[in-house]
Amino acid sequence: MLDRETIEVIARGFHTAEKQRQRVRPPSVMYPGFTIEDAYAVQRKWIEIKLSEGNRIKGRKIGLTSRAMQRQANITEPDYGALMEDMFYQDGAQIPVSRFIQPRLECELGFVIGRPLKGPDCTIFDALSATDYIVPAAEIVDGRSHRIDPATNTPRCVLDSIADNAGNAAVVVGGRPIKPMEVDLRWVAALCYRNGIIEESGVAAAVLNHPANGIAWLVNKLASFDVGLEPGQFVLSGSFTGVVEARAGDQFHIDYGLLGSISCRFE
Repeated sequence: MLDRETIEVIARGFHTAEKQRQRVRPPSVMYPGFTIEDAYAVQRKWIEIKLSEGNRIKGRKIGLTSRAMQRQANITEPDYGALMEDMFYQDGAQIPVSRFIQPRLECELGFVIGRPLKGPDCTIFDALSATDYIVPAAEIVDGRSHRIDPATNTPRCVLDSIADNAGNAAVVVGGRPIKPMEVDLRWVAALCYRNGIIEESGVAAAVLNHPANGIAWLVNKLASFDVGLEPGQFVLSGSFTGVVEARAGDQFHIDYGLLGSISCRFE
């Protein structure tokens, strides 16, 4: 692994990039041999920096849960990041584009944890039992590193995304909260409208065959750090649609059928 000083340098680079809305070079390009352990170490250090400034962890996100996205990223399992208190917007929000570098929107389900959940050996049944409510959510993703390194023309990889807090930037929450067993979550679907046109659609079974499998996977991953999910935390279980670019003036309406809808506008 990289030494602590280098890990902190990379993390502070991402932190500055987010604040100044200017991309940095991908660490996988700058540091040959950059590993997944390095990437998560950078992510943890960046979260420490945010916490030191008075921010607070409100939950977690899971990414790259669909097979299509995993093939595109050349990986075989999802990744994860932290949701911070200042990332949350409610249904109907006016969202400033100036907060981001290049925001894109994905459709997901959010799990509100009702009791402590900790691995290892967490199952889908444990995840559903520990969940209080499930609610529609839209994740706003952003990248603080260049998609193509300007010095070498090398594309960034999944390790750069992991270091970049799994690409997370914000969350919009809305719709109708439901209890975990109220509907078959595999068949929850979303129609994502941008300016009245359906840009993306999908069904929640694309998330590891069942979105609660994502929660169980996350808890088992966090167990190696002696960390679990706590009551009140909000977890994004993974996108089941492709990303849609969000530009100034765009109005989004996401229809989740029986679970209601989410609307937001980017200014």
